[in-house]
Amino acid sequence: LEKTKVSKTVSNNLKSKSRKKYTLKSVEAFANVSGDHNPIHLKEDFAKTTRFKKRIVHGMFVASQISSDIANILIGPGAIYISQSLKFKKPVYIDDTIETSLEVVSIKNKVHTIICKCKNQNNVLVLEGTAVILKE
Repeated sequence: LEKTKVSKTVSNNLKSKSRKKYTLKSVEAFANVSGDHNPIHLKEDFAKTTRFKKRIVHGMFVASQISSDIANILIGPGAIYISQSLKFKKPVYIDDTIETSLEVVSIKNKVHTIICKCKNQNNVLVLEGTAVILKE
């Protein structure tokens, strides 16, 4: 995938934030890797006929930022997904920059419960959910 600027911070109370810009090139690459070639993501003419009026980023591509941040900055190597809930609140458009915020709200028997929020460059909540992660 295309390299993007990502700012990553982790505080002492198990919180993290990162930012990622979703370019057309990265959306096309995700479509090829995932096999999801829905024209709402790839064809401007088709997208114009939808409620969104332009192409939108795959929801699971945005959600993958959560997985990446859990494994790479918040919990670290060896983090294993048990479950993930997601609510897609608003569309993410090509060239939007998404800030992902994660916060561990409980740890029991090596199982971390994490609140996940993604906001666009206008501070609009576009995705939220809860991840449950095992870290031995």
